[in-house]
Amino acid sequence: MKGVIVVDVEKCLGCKSCQLQCALEHSRSKSLHEAIYEYPAPQWRITVEAVDNLAAPLQCRHCEDAPCVQVCPSQALSKPAADAPVLLDGERCIGCSLCVTVCPFGVIAMDGVAGAVIKCDFCLARLEEDRLPACVEGCPTNALQFKRLEEVAPEKRKKYLTGIVLD
Repeated sequence: MKGVIVVDVEKCLGCKSCQLQCALEHSRSKSLHEAIYEYPAPQWRITVEAVDNLAAPLQCRHCEDAPCVQVCPSQALSKPAADAPVLLDGERCIGCSLCVTVCPFGVIAMDGVAGAVIKCDFCLARLEEDRLPACVEGCPTNALQFKRLEEVAPEKRKKYLTGIVLD
């Protein structure tokens, strides 16, 4: 998998299409017309936050040394490999919310109906089918992109170097 969701905040309109696509992907029906009538209502695992004049989608960063996995007393959260996402087994979650409190990004939430946590899973089933996560695919401005780790560092270096003005 070895990928990350990269956000270009300059392109994000704050339209929340990513949230809608995420909720739809995690619905039972996968149909917008049917999902709005589902109970419990489908929930998104990405949140668009507005700060000043910028909007930024936030979701699980799938930390290499994930504190949420370390504190989970029921082992509902796991990271099977270093390059794998942090996975949640909702059946094992006891709703203690320790993971919510230790998440450095504040992106794990409690599902009030199920009494368990919800979090981004990178739409792992979609990745296994060679498809993009739903939030990335649903972003109308391409503010969200799924990139392989090998792509991220060289792009960052290039962007930094092209921004340097030589006298």
